[in-house]
Amino acid sequence: MRVIVGTYKGRKLKSPPSMQVRPTSDRLRETLFNVIAPRITDARFLDLCAGSGAVGIEALSRGASFVTFVDRSRKMCGLIEANLDLCRIPEEQTEVVNITAEEFLRRSTPCDGLWDIIFFDPPYAHDYVGVFKSIADRELLHKDGLLIAEHHHKKELPETVDGLNRTRILKQGDSALSFYSQ
Repeated sequence: MRVIVGTYKGRKLKSPPSMQVRPTSDRLRETLFNVIAPRITDARFLDLCAGSGAVGIEALSRGASFVTFVDRSRKMCGLIEANLDLCRIPEEQTEVVNITAEEFLRRSTPCDGLWDIIFFDPPYAHDYVGVFKSIADRELLHKDGLLIAEHHHKKELPETVDGLNRTRILKQGDSALSFYSQ
């Protein structure tokens, strides 16, 4: 894995040691960032189920102002920290939180700051709708914000969830990206 474009372009990132973690491929990451490029500069970016942190690090490399990385695994949080150190990303631009996505969202309020972009990449068997509802119900996404969920291309996600409307689906290999906005 590597950072594709931007300030940290070409930096090699450490990969998860286990096959139980499915990192977003470089190709899918490139496609994702080509789509969201106009939104990324100065964005507050939330990387839920962050794994290696590659997606959030790519966001920082392309101009995001702040990224919060959330993962339930202590080992993955350590890997994210190692990758942030490898890229020499300033600590004031990042936060790494060792907690489940659901618990992080439950504890978050709009007073903590709204997110411009939320990227959610859980294990493919995960309940996506519960997380979508938490984001919508707790009003954690900016009015013009974007929620992106990575999922298996055969998994059907709902068109709408509590005011979040799917605007686009991109399929690549076995993966798909669903884009939601309010």
